Amino acid sequence: MEEAINTPEPPDAFTPPPAVVTTPCDPWPRPYYLEDDLRKVHPYHYTYNTYCKERWRGRELLDIFAKEFRDRPAEYYKDAIESGKVVINGQAVNSIHSIVKNGDVISHTLHRHEPPVTAQPIGIVHEDNDMIVINKPAGVPVHPAGRYNYNSVVEIMRAERGYQWNPLPCNRLDRLTSGVMFIGKHAKAAEKLSVQIQERNVKKEYIARVIGEFPEEDIVCDQPIMQISPKLGLNRARASGKDARTLFKRLAYYPSRRRKIGDTPPPEDTRTEKEKLRDSHRPWKAKSGYSIVRCLPLTGRTHQLRVHLQYLGHPIANDPIYCNQRVFGPSLAAGDASSSADEDIISRLSKMGKSEVAEAMAYHDEMMEEYNKKKAEKMTGELCDVCQTPLYSDPGVHELGIYLHAKRYACADGKWTYETGLPAWALPPEGVEGPWEVVEKEDLVGLAERVEGLEVGEKGRIGGKKGELVIGIADGQIGSSKVLWVMPG
Repeated sequence: MEEAINTPEPPDAFTPPPAVVTTPCDPWPRPYYLEDDLRKVHPYHYTYNTYCKERWRGRELLDIFAKEFRDRPAEYYKDAIESGKVVINGQAVNSIHSIVKNGDVISHTLHRHEPPVTAQPIGIVHEDNDMIVINKPAGVPVHPAGRYNYNSVVEIMRAERGYQWNPLPCNRLDRLTSGVMFIGKHAKAAEKLSVQIQERNVKKEYIARVIGEFPEEDIVCDQPIMQISPKLGLNRARASGKDARTLFKRLAYYPSRRRKIGDTPPPEDTRTEKEKLRDSHRPWKAKSGYSIVRCLPLTGRTHQLRVHLQYLGHPIANDPIYCNQRVFGPSLAAGDASSSADEDIISRLSKMGKSEVAEAMAYHDEMMEEYNKKKAEKMTGELCDVCQTPLYSDPGVHELGIYLHAKRYACADGKWTYETGLPAWALPPEGVEGPWEVVEKEDLVGLAERVEGLEVGEKGRIGGKKGELVIGIADGQIGSSKVLWVMPG
């Protein structure tokens, strides 16, 4: 009798993973060119791939692009979805209202236009077999992010040293900030230094240029800091925020061009009545001139120096966010740690266009020429021939960075110290006497340890009466008997 042959059941149909779109090209050499003291990148096609974030789950595709990304108008994203430039899991969607689910991969292929950055080269402070210590130019992001890809420290250094070379940044600097950065040559060296920095075994000194006459006495600000808008990267002084402490030491003060140190009586006010009325609504206008301030952060909160200087009433002179009257109002939030105006502040900042931000940050710096105040990155009215994207003009010099520079880093065990000279904006104006270098170079590690060891009382005070700082740091010695500065508010 013939045996029956057991035919195995067919396996369940195998569903392959989604075919995710890949970047059409990775041009080498990189498409850089230099023009008008700027490093520019020829436009190129590029595909962004990203997994669905938790806050995107259950939302419509167009809603995500229109609200989460500010690079292009909603009309562009609507057309990109309908024309197949935006896909989910490698497949075109049927509607702009398609719902995004957990695990989805969203791909967006576009003709990429990178903003220019300064043509100033990345300076080399020190180099050995394990790492490179660089002087990062202001306005250049460290990693590819947002509108920047090849115009980043990582990609510029790769272009200079070879395609296979992989720079490993060990510390973080904001795009607008310049100064000392550490680049590991291999993973072991990068990890070792990164751990030192994360464990606060590395002390730092920054230089800032702020509006007005900063107090001659040493100031410690220990206002906690909270991020109030992750999308805008906006932070505020807030009692319920994370602990933050900074030591400030004035290096120099330069009066306005209308006033010189020692002038008595004050020079004649030559403003028109219209200008006087305008300035009466701008309290910061009374802070004539600017100061160069040394900043020693004892904690590492995002935007810590910028927020603390704003809170003290002396924001960085060309800071597009924290020295922006249209966002924070006439007082520029000096001494303000309340949350009552947060929603209005976020709304005003989110609605500001590029040219508005540029104008708002420019008119706080009286040393800036009128030409540069008007020159800002703004829409030209022209469209790209390939993708019909609106084109921007080149940014002005004042948009390439802010007056904040990471000048010195020192290891806690005293094995190394690396520093740069003062940036050009911190040097004395032509024909004016002032410091060309930081002469008193205290032991950063010892100074930081002594300040960190002070007892902190309620409402940000350190000894003395409520709201007062009684820290004296003269000749490297800290005392507790002299009131040096009353915190605003």
